[in-house]
Amino acid sequence: MTQPRVLHPIEGSATDLAAYERAGGYEAWRRCLQDMSRDDVVAEIKKAGLRGRGGAGFPTGIKWEKVLNHRVKDRYFVCNAGEHEPGTFKDRYLVNHRPHQLLEGCLIAAHTVNAKAAFIYLNHEYEEEHRHLEQAMAQAKAKGLIGKNIMGSGLDLEIEIFSGQGSYVAGEETAMLESMQGRPAMPRQKPPFYPTDFGLYGKPTLVNNVETLCNIPQIIRRGAGWFTEVGTEKCPGTMLFSLSGAVNTPGVYELPLGSPLRVLIEQYGGGVPNGRKVKAVFPGGPAFSMVTADQLDLAMDFDSLKKAGTGLGSAGVIVVDDATCMVAQTLKFSNFFKGESCGQCPPCRMGTINLATLMEKIERGEGTQKDMDSLLQLCGFVKGTGYCTLVTGAAVLVQSSVKLFKQEFDEHIARKVCPFKGTPAHV
Repeated sequence: MTQPRVLHPIEGSATDLAAYERAGGYEAWRRCLQDMSRDDVVAEIKKAGLRGRGGAGFPTGIKWEKVLNHRVKDRYFVCNAGEHEPGTFKDRYLVNHRPHQLLEGCLIAAHTVNAKAAFIYLNHEYEEEHRHLEQAMAQAKAKGLIGKNIMGSGLDLEIEIFSGQGSYVAGEETAMLESMQGRPAMPRQKPPFYPTDFGLYGKPTLVNNVETLCNIPQIIRRGAGWFTEVGTEKCPGTMLFSLSGAVNTPGVYELPLGSPLRVLIEQYGGGVPNGRKVKAVFPGGPAFSMVTADQLDLAMDFDSLKKAGTGLGSAGVIVVDDATCMVAQTLKFSNFFKGESCGQCPPCRMGTINLATLMEKIERGEGTQKDMDSLLQLCGFVKGTGYCTLVTGAAVLVQSSVKLFKQEFDEHIARKVCPFKGTPAHV
């Protein structure tokens, strides 16, 4: 890995507390309790310019400051480790291999905003990760790093693992909070817009994802200046990229933000198998617009990709090769969005069904030009109409595919058969 920042070397098993402490583990937690005020911690995070690694890239320090200074004194902290998006598995890697680093980040965050309770919302399918977290918690508690009267400071702080419901929509933070309160995992109507004002049990709640929190101990221990040594001016630090699809060596790779997409795919992913070529890449998962082979020199950071008309999201990079039918690939993800809609919003419930139905008709070779017109018209109708971004992602997926690969859609309609029939998709 190039310039590692999150995954600093640790010798020993994932749940080996002694190994983690030898690598500097829990030094930042001790510093927060003994030498730094809550405002000092927030100031250091803001100085580092850390942006959330869960999707939108919102400045972490500003979010923490808002909860800390909220007029309502009852506050909560939740780590979102739901992770249900196709092509995204970096948080799973961190929970499995760096549970103590995550715990330390959670402890610092919960203490900094003066939360009355702290939770880790974990994908229910992550059974091994759940065990590793429990083992790490037991070790930390035995050493007085978590629980009652932590390190003699008088602070009592526990962290509870909450087993998530396993749906894509539950990853949206308000839907996650709803499910934690025993209700269906459905996004809340807005306003209020942010959990920082109206979160768990209607109280101010700090929600961060796993990777964001794993950066916190390093920033506090080494300083904001160290963190900003790599990355870009507006997107400092590194990011973990979940690389999958048509690459020789899929996996989780940590690179400075702003690294070219080409470097991730060719140098770390080992290029495309079987002598094929890159046809398209989803830089932030299927909910963001694709980029094509002539855009592989794009910088992988929040601002550069937004400027290019797509997004980084949680950095689930999916590579598609030139043997893949893009109509079939789009249908595959359209069916995913259809299946994952919670059904709360009529535009999403009906829109995702109709998008998938039209896509299936076209892919089978039964589509008409009228179906194409209806497909794009429907995208325009439903985009931006849901309580969360699921239906928008479904529309963006189709719009992007039609824009970049319209010839394949036209061939399906004109030839009444998939021109790639018999060629398997690689994603």
